[in-house]
Amino acid sequence: MDDFGYGRLDSPLMTRDETHASPGPLAIDMLHEGDCLDLLARVPEGSVHLAFADPPFNIGYDYDTYDDRRTADDYLGWSKRWMAAVVRALRPDGTFWLAIGDEYAAELKVLATRELGLNCRSWVVWYYTFGVNCRQKFSRSHAHLFQFVKDPAAFTFNVDAIRVPSARELVYGDRRANPTGRLPDDTWILRPQDLPDGFVADGDTWYFPRVCGTFKERSGWHGCQMPEQLLGRIIRASSNPGDTVLDPFAGSGTTLAVARKLGRSFLGCELSAAYAAKVRERLAGVSPGDPLDGAPEPLKSVPATQDGRRVGPRRAARKASRPRAK
Repeated sequence: MDDFGYGRLDSPLMTRDETHASPGPLAIDMLHEGDCLDLLARVPEGSVHLAFADPPFNIGYDYDTYDDRRTADDYLGWSKRWMAAVVRALRPDGTFWLAIGDEYAAELKVLATRELGLNCRSWVVWYYTFGVNCRQKFSRSHAHLFQFVKDPAAFTFNVDAIRVPSARELVYGDRRANPTGRLPDDTWILRPQDLPDGFVADGDTWYFPRVCGTFKERSGWHGCQMPEQLLGRIIRASSNPGDTVLDPFAGSGTTLAVARKLGRSFLGCELSAAYAAKVRERLAGVSPGDPLDGAPEPLKSVPATQDGRRVGPRRAARKASRPRAK
């Protein structure tokens, strides 16, 4: 038995029948299939060290089973219910990270702090290129990441586990730069190495690439896949080896896979049977200690634009000859 009073299973594989066979507390190190509100009610109160949620944004995305076209009131009411269930599951020193889009970021922050009693430690803006192309507004290229804690005086934040290279090292090549780096800022951008004067060391910049369709780590069956390195930073910062990480919307399974790789226990909920089956396949190929997908430090591993592939003369001539939209 584990510290929370329920059975610990070594394999992340669980059939649908096994998931619904027991009405008792959820076993850890497993993905559980079903409605997150039903499943979260079976998580022992005060047992989870870290929760990360990337819920539907209510923008009409085509999920396998979930309807992403709720009325605003219905969506906010549902959000309050599942967020309250997450808060109940958190330990007194627990942390809750929430990823959300522009449409409901403000409402969910107010809900978490003023109605559910959480404290917002950081409001991170994760910026990326290759975002959603829009026709009559600026193209979407960011998401919001809220870091909430139950107790502002007692929570996990592992500074040395998430240091990044400083501008002094990367931009100016200063030998006096701290070799251990510095704490990340609270805006995460894809390619700051191309804008050395635009993102200074004391600014609000984070850097992680979005998992695009051409990336080798792309699952291919789920359109909303978080980068493993982004989850790696959150899990390293807000939990310790052996802690339990909860994701009420497992989706492509990134949170669970990263937690397993980093030596954490995990609990996952997923409504779609099709997604759940794919996540179990993904978890079956993951072991503690495996490296995370993506560059460990993209600032050092990705070449600057001037060092990248150049367009050949024929291709450039073809592009120049094409009529431009007016």
